[in-house]
Amino acid sequence: MKATNERLKWAAQWAEDWLFDHALPLWCEAGHDREAGGFHDRLDMDGHPVDLPKRLRVQARQIYVFGQAGAMGWNGDWRGAMRAGLAFLDAYRRPDGLYRAAVARDGTVVEDTADLYDQAFVLFALAAAQRAFPDEPGHEEQAIRLLSLLIQHYAHPKGGFIEIDGRTGLRSNPHMHMLEAMIAWTELSPGSIMERIACGLTALALDRMIDGSTGSVGEYFDAEWRPQCDDSGCIREPGHQFEWAFLLSEAERLLGFDTQLVSASLYQFGRRWGVCDGRVLFSVDPSGRSIDASSRLWAQTERLRTAIVRQCENDAIESFECIRAFLNVRTPGLWHDRMTAGGEWVLEAAPASSLYHIMTGFTALIAEEAISPVKMVPQQDVRIRNGL
Repeated sequence: MKATNERLKWAAQWAEDWLFDHALPLWCEAGHDREAGGFHDRLDMDGHPVDLPKRLRVQARQIYVFGQAGAMGWNGDWRGAMRAGLAFLDAYRRPDGLYRAAVARDGTVVEDTADLYDQAFVLFALAAAQRAFPDEPGHEEQAIRLLSLLIQHYAHPKGGFIEIDGRTGLRSNPHMHMLEAMIAWTELSPGSIMERIACGLTALALDRMIDGSTGSVGEYFDAEWRPQCDDSGCIREPGHQFEWAFLLSEAERLLGFDTQLVSASLYQFGRRWGVCDGRVLFSVDPSGRSIDASSRLWAQTERLRTAIVRQCENDAIESFECIRAFLNVRTPGLWHDRMTAGGEWVLEAAPASSLYHIMTGFTALIAEEAISPVKMVPQQDVRIRNGL
């Protein structure tokens, strides 16, 4: 890392050691179901698989995780893990070409419904496979088939996609991950249909999803892309403010949109109203009043990644220390996933789905030139309270 700040250098090295020495070996071995295929949904706090249905999003996210591990230079069996996950995706494919939500360990159907959120992660996983195995055919064709199905049957006339399961409202979250997948594909295949969809989703976010009066992105909309008129229309998840801020910065870099002011407003809304005592809260309303003061691990990692991209050094350090507290469990490579509003850990098995978020945050931290020395702000002491 070229950043000169010693605390950031130390944090980057800690993150790499935790990933390479603990998390990736554990999830590649205990988290990989070598007998039945695919990946386990959770590991208990001793690192043993929990007997649960296997969610599609976990398979897709773990494919990305191990592909990213290989790109970062991890020398474990990341190729074998990726291929196992890709092969197990076949158990999720429905006759209509979409992918179901969950199957049992042996591949029998547990939840046959298809969700736009999950389809986005399949597309994201296929982009990871294309990047990892560029000489192996089929990944891009598979992605285009799925995307074409979504466009043909679920395109919304005002942008984005209607809900696959028939619900009347619309959500920003699946579209955020669809944009993430399309950005990943745009880097691999510029000028393709993926780039055109990425442009459309970026425009949709700027025109419909982001509240210009507060500079924040909402979660729930009606069928016309207006905020829901009930309380759900007022929900703002600070973690998603950070995540959208990052993705819109990527849209500026790759697609030519001018998102600088919008990205900054999203980041500042999340930073001002969504962070309390060093941790990101689950939800607030448009005025910044807390709705749910509990915390999830994923939101901390999104704050870390976006703070690094925006070169906010103190925020990056604070969020990293918060993440370390979530990762402080008896089996290295696992984590607490949830904290109550009162600052107590929710005692439960570690969900595999969170490793994707940890990887995105730590990738940004570890990356060369993560923070420019020219734009560093003065150092301050960082304390994490409320049980962290």
